[in-house]
Amino acid sequence: MTGGRLLDHMTASLRVRNFRFFALGQLASVTGTWMMVTAQDWLVLRMTDDSATALGAVTAAQFAPVLLLTLLGGRLADRLDRRRLLIAANSVSGLLALVLALDVLSNRVALRHVIACAVGVGLVNAVEIPVRMSFISELVDPELVPNASALSAAYFNVARVLGPATAGLLIDGVGVGTVMLLNAASYLATVAGLYLVRPGELRRTDGPRAPGGVAAGLRYVAGRTDLILPLTLTAVVALVGFNFQVTLPLLARTVFHTDAGSFGLLTAGMAVGSLLAALATTLRRGRPGERTVLISATAFGALLTLSGMAPTFATALFCLSLTGCAMLAFAQSANHHVQLGSEPAYRGRVMALYTLLLQGTTPFGAVLTGQLADGVGARGALSVSGAVCLVTVLACWVCTGTRQQRGRRDLPPAGARTSGRPVNGRAAE
Repeated sequence: MTGGRLLDHMTASLRVRNFRFFALGQLASVTGTWMMVTAQDWLVLRMTDDSATALGAVTAAQFAPVLLLTLLGGRLADRLDRRRLLIAANSVSGLLALVLALDVLSNRVALRHVIACAVGVGLVNAVEIPVRMSFISELVDPELVPNASALSAAYFNVARVLGPATAGLLIDGVGVGTVMLLNAASYLATVAGLYLVRPGELRRTDGPRAPGGVAAGLRYVAGRTDLILPLTLTAVVALVGFNFQVTLPLLARTVFHTDAGSFGLLTAGMAVGSLLAALATTLRRGRPGERTVLISATAFGALLTLSGMAPTFATALFCLSLTGCAMLAFAQSANHHVQLGSEPAYRGRVMALYTLLLQGTTPFGAVLTGQLADGVGARGALSVSGAVCLVTVLACWVCTGTRQQRGRRDLPPAGARTSGRPVNGRAAE
């Protein structure tokens, strides 16, 4: 495949007008969001004398609503107009960012204000995330869904590079409040992009809506053995391994004793690795298998452990870049395995469950990681988290091997005639 054809293959979804406007609006908004994350974390540490517990509490406040309400958000995604829901959600997020920015600029900000805003953002995200994930299948044809999802991860990680790096420079120059104000303004781009999406060109499901609510979605997943393992692995890895919002600022301030710019560089380093993985997955056109999910999870656990052992800032930056690559590869393979294996009528609720396990576990993970870091330090917290991920993945490898052996024993002898009925819930191929 020549370079031009490869590029066309990687950017196929961008030739779809609706997805192009959606992606451009998201790029601006997500960049602002990562600027906000960097500024908020730095503000909390500055206000609390580098308390890992306080930082974990703010992170938990933002993700607790995702834990409690995301499944309801998925039900809304299957019932209501997703484009209108996204416009409303992003408008509210912009207002919340504006309120906190003005609070900081007026020098009246307190930790309780940051926590209250984090809760508000979490409430919005509980609806916005599953709706946004399932909305991608309306923007492009089914065969382009993996490409569109990978491109979404790509612009997300471009924003993770631009946002923290820009915020690190601006915090030292113009202050935390101005950075938060820029984030509030960035939501205008998202809303504008969604207004430019043409409803008549969306690929909406013509069939009847799936019956039932949240419980029906959970019963659907429970009956799909091919979805259970990646969802379970996502829950554990996210709980113990995806807590960089707590560990990275602590690593920058308490281990390497650097400034806000260097903290932004660590975050950007992870984002660069994630971006490379996202670009690689744009070439995917089919549903990845369980083996792909397990291999990427194994790589993530090993690299996370090594990141905690990095002796210098430069080696930590290098290891975290590789960790970011493995993290995105795992998240995307699990996402595609689950999303492409779900029926359209249930997709909103299935992706809501995926979101719940990926981000809803963060409140517990943030608090546990913060307490762990207070006890063994940021390096120890990273290494212990990586080791737990590796043990979990090993258990999943064993379960997969056992299930495959059982499946082979259940197959009819060679040459035997079959009725064509499903075997273990799936039609024999």
